[in-house]
Amino acid sequence: MRVTEHAAGLSALLTDLYQLTMAYGFWKSGMADRCAVFHLGFRKHPFGGQYAVACGLAQVVEFLRALRFTDGDLKYLASLRGGDSNALFDDEFLRYLGELRFACDMDAVVEGTVVFAHEPLLRIRGPLLQAQIVETALLTLVNFPTLVATKAARIAGVAGGRPVLEFGLRRAQGVDGGVTASRAAYIGGCAATSNVLAGKLYGIPVKGTHGHSWVMAFDSELEAFQRYADAMPANCIFLVDTYGTLDGVRHAIQVGRQLGDKGFRMLGIRLDSGDLVALSQQARRMLNEAGMSEAAIVASGDLDEYEISRLLTAGAEIDVWGVGTRLATAFDEPALAGVYKLAALQAPNGHWTYRLKLSDQQAKTSDPGILQVRRFYQADSIPVADAVYDEATGIEARPSVVSWDGSSPIRLDAPTKSEDLLVPVFRAGRLVYDPPDAATARGRTQSQWAALPEEIRRLENPQPYPVGRESRWDAMRRRLLENVRNR
Repeated sequence: MRVTEHAAGLSALLTDLYQLTMAYGFWKSGMADRCAVFHLGFRKHPFGGQYAVACGLAQVVEFLRALRFTDGDLKYLASLRGGDSNALFDDEFLRYLGELRFACDMDAVVEGTVVFAHEPLLRIRGPLLQAQIVETALLTLVNFPTLVATKAARIAGVAGGRPVLEFGLRRAQGVDGGVTASRAAYIGGCAATSNVLAGKLYGIPVKGTHGHSWVMAFDSELEAFQRYADAMPANCIFLVDTYGTLDGVRHAIQVGRQLGDKGFRMLGIRLDSGDLVALSQQARRMLNEAGMSEAAIVASGDLDEYEISRLLTAGAEIDVWGVGTRLATAFDEPALAGVYKLAALQAPNGHWTYRLKLSDQQAKTSDPGILQVRRFYQADSIPVADAVYDEATGIEARPSVVSWDGSSPIRLDAPTKSEDLLVPVFRAGRLVYDPPDAATARGRTQSQWAALPEEIRRLENPQPYPVGRESRWDAMRRRLLENVRNR
């Protein structure tokens, strides 16, 4: 796989200090090389929905392939001091870090896959120190992209096939946040981005119009449109609301006719403020009467899935949606409830012991084992249920599945196909998987989202998708819970 230029910003120091202090403790106690299994997943569906879109795996691969502590990293770590003012880490440990290379197995859900709460999205298996030390980086590389890809899928879903353009760079959370959001939004369903760097790095189509400053730089709006048409005759979408929207539409039509006389066609207009329902309807009528029925009406300005749904229901005549802040920042829920938990530890004699964390909150009790997710389908393409199972015990072709809250079993009525969602990515640190490019991941999202039942995808009162535990693993987990509680 080609490592993109974006990987240059990834560093082994992209971590929390406590990962390094735990690594030091494992090393000091002789546990660094004990084999462990960790799972990464999330506890709650974002945005009040009932699904998420897995994203960020390509960046995870870049990070793990390039995982090195450089001389500069080690010099910095050597400068850190503990509470006694002595060096936090000894020199021998720092030399150990300098020689460290990623040597774990990793299995992961393919980018663009629709996923659900409590399912593992990544599974790391390998030396305990290494599996622990990558926790923070893996969470930050998966949580935010998954959040934005999910938001984009929701927005693209309500747009009803009309293109959605991602315009969020100027409001994104920093440079990396902007580039990451653009890629994730494209995978989630956006047709293009305004972010030129993301276009270069990831092959995403780039789109844009002009700003209000262009219009304000000239003595009149008409002159501004004419000068833009002189410069970009094949790429004219005029922003019409700088002074008065309907006057702006009239000026755009006038310049559109001048373009037609020169053998070009005005591509459209953009509305960025005001009553988008009434203005789009009036603009559509004016464009049609001028013989410009193919000119698109682009809308922007604090849009999200709820506002787009409202506008379409009210009859807005909008062909393309430009969505910025509320997409690129995941405005209404800025963090995914992602977690990374130790699930199994291998003793020196090769025996596995399963580990879990207890909590008074059921959702925060972790899941032990070496876990996999199997998805079951009907008619070969319609997903009907997911079952989480332990690879040590396996899973039957038609298993008994216990619902996540234990309230009732999940029935599998003659599924026609099934597949495991976690696929091999690394084996002993060697990459055995070629992550799909952003366009391929985007296509996967679109097909997976379309296959979901409507009641799971809808914005209001979505119904949960059936996800549960394979019954034998569920029974083992219950026994382990009791044993831990009775210690």
